[in-house]
Amino acid sequence: MATNLVNGIADLLNRDIEKLKEEINAYEDETKLWQLSGTVANSAGTLCLHLTGSLNHFIGAVLGKTGFVRDRESEFSLRNIPKAKMLADLEQTRVTVATTLAGLQDADLFETFPVKFQSKDVQTFWFLSHILTHVSYHLGQVNYHRRMS
Repeated sequence: MATNLVNGIADLLNRDIEKLKEEINAYEDETKLWQLSGTVANSAGTLCLHLTGSLNHFIGAVLGKTGFVRDRESEFSLRNIPKAKMLADLEQTRVTVATTLAGLQDADLFETFPVKFQSKDVQTFWFLSHILTHVSYHLGQVNYHRRMS
């Protein structure tokens, strides 16, 4: 059963995944999800696929042992995935994250994360803090992309 610190992390991730769903859903013209402009290297659709893959891999597969197999290359190469599929995948990701984190105790956060990150051992708390900022960073990019489209 999750405790205070874990609940705080879970609440923030839930908030940002819900906000990402709102941002993706706000694109009335689905083709704009994949639009690139100027020096912008990743579209909102690409960032959505990347966050879905990252969360399912690091929280789902690594912490939750869901069996998810990440295809990071496809996160950046796939195009024109229907908005409805991306929203459904985000919802499933939200459930996976919530379920996985609900199984953690605060003490688990101070254990070594099960896989190395950038060739280093890190605490699970450090890694989940990284994931929070990673999601928030890309969420801001999606918001900006949508407003500029």
